[in-house]
Amino acid sequence: MISVNDLKNGLTLELDNGLWTVVEFLHVKPGKGAAFVRTKLKNAESGNVIERTFRAGEKVAKAMLNRKEMQYLYKEGKEFVMMDMETYEQLQLTEDQVGDGVKYLKENMIVQVLTHDSRIIGVDIPAHVELEVIDTPPAEKGNTAQGGTKPATLETGAVVNVPFFVSNGDVIRVDTRTNEYLDRV
Repeated sequence: MISVNDLKNGLTLELDNGLWTVVEFLHVKPGKGAAFVRTKLKNAESGNVIERTFRAGEKVAKAMLNRKEMQYLYKEGKEFVMMDMETYEQLQLTEDQVGDGVKYLKENMIVQVLTHDSRIIGVDIPAHVELEVIDTPPAEKGNTAQGGTKPATLETGAVVNVPFFVSNGDVIRVDTRTNEYLDRV
């Protein structure tokens, strides 16, 4: 059990017979009355998002998640094949199990598969990935003074806004949490 005063983004809780991940939290101390914590929680299985308010200091159950390092091998139909790095067993995951990181998955990438009570609840991909730009419009002369951006399609199919100087064939680093361009490699 942990106090709601210690909540962090990404923390997984056991509430109402389900697993909920903290998306946002805000400690509120009104001028009159007791303090409280306003949260936005996402269901780990269904993806539903709810808002819930807790009294300050209230105790909640923290979910015990197991992390297993696996390697993404390839996509087979609509499923993603992962290999356990210790036992070399292969596991097939659906797009829902992989989550939002599916657009950054590249063959041979090392990921963390999250399980709870031997149920797969998600996949954590690295915070930064290096991907090749396969399609972006060419830069136009005189268009770079304002420091604007243009859309670029990456080798995995993800679309990211990049500066005008980035061109086809460049390898860029992308933040997978915010879908933002970081730099050229």
